[in-house]
Amino acid sequence: MDFVDLPVQPPVDPMLAKAAAKVPDEPGVWSYEPKWDGFRALVFRDGDDVVLQSRNGKELGRYFPELLDALRDELAPRCVLDGEVVVPREIGGRTRLDWESLSQRIHPAESRVRMLAEQTPAHFIGFDALADGDRSLLDEPFRVRREALSASVQHKQWCHVTGTTEDPKLGAHWLTSFEGAGLDGVIAKRLDGHYLPGKREMVKVKHARDADCVAIGYRIHKSGEGVGSVLLGLYRDDGELQMVGGAASFSVKDRIKLLAELEPLREAEDLVRDGEPSRWNSAADKRWIPIRPELVAEVAYDQMEGNSEHGAGLPATSGQGRRFRHAVKFVRWRPDREPSSCTFDQLEVPLNYDLFDVLES
Repeated sequence: MDFVDLPVQPPVDPMLAKAAAKVPDEPGVWSYEPKWDGFRALVFRDGDDVVLQSRNGKELGRYFPELLDALRDELAPRCVLDGEVVVPREIGGRTRLDWESLSQRIHPAESRVRMLAEQTPAHFIGFDALADGDRSLLDEPFRVRREALSASVQHKQWCHVTGTTEDPKLGAHWLTSFEGAGLDGVIAKRLDGHYLPGKREMVKVKHARDADCVAIGYRIHKSGEGVGSVLLGLYRDDGELQMVGGAASFSVKDRIKLLAELEPLREAEDLVRDGEPSRWNSAADKRWIPIRPELVAEVAYDQMEGNSEHGAGLPATSGQGRRFRHAVKFVRWRPDREPSSCTFDQLEVPLNYDLFDVLES
């Protein structure tokens, strides 16, 4: 990574969020803001030297040359900011975030990167500050960091500051009212909380449960044409990659496309593994083809199950015995995610209700 002389030096693990079922309702404790649907990025600016770091510590700047210029023009001369790279586009007469255009920006060919930089230019939306001039802000409360963030974004054509509120009712309202703009939830940060790199200290509430999983294999569709299901894994806290279920129900077109994407990743040309027999159809072919764990898939799910003899008494992050209760829905590939980041601690921990709490007395 390029050298910058700042009180907070790259790479830095960004502070992360833990999923919750509802927006926390504690006035005076939390600050609420929209959850932006883009690539997480840390910006390190030291004069003309700018580093745009991905969530996983990689350099993003080569994919967004137009944004590097904007960061030099619109940010304070020396600062470290946390935020999101997004691509807004006019869709149906309204401007909203366009994930497809954003994901296409990660391309190895410089000529294509330059072309897309003109066709689908990116914006930076800041939502935290880690350093201001020669001062580190990591140990400052979010109230102070928020003021530094606002002061660090000096022009707002390509760089912006996210809106926030301390009103929990408004925060809960944003969860639904902002969905049409392409945002996917609400983030809550403690007003007196410090910036803790790599720790899940924020709270995120999304419109639906989702998870980033490692694609670990696939099954051929029963018709023999394309991929029938993609098998998924999560890393346990002991470092083992555990299968947690699969995504299925692809169209014929998508089955063919998935096979072209996954087949080059096969661990060995003739390697096929046996799967557990189906509880519902003993004749179903459960064999599957393992692939190298290099791709991250975002999936939507309803519930996890995990109260097996393997997981009894273990913390939820251990993962042992836990899996998706039903087949999950494939949402999209996440080229901005590293497989190693796909762990059990990202999953929502269900609220603990007693049966009689939800029955009329």
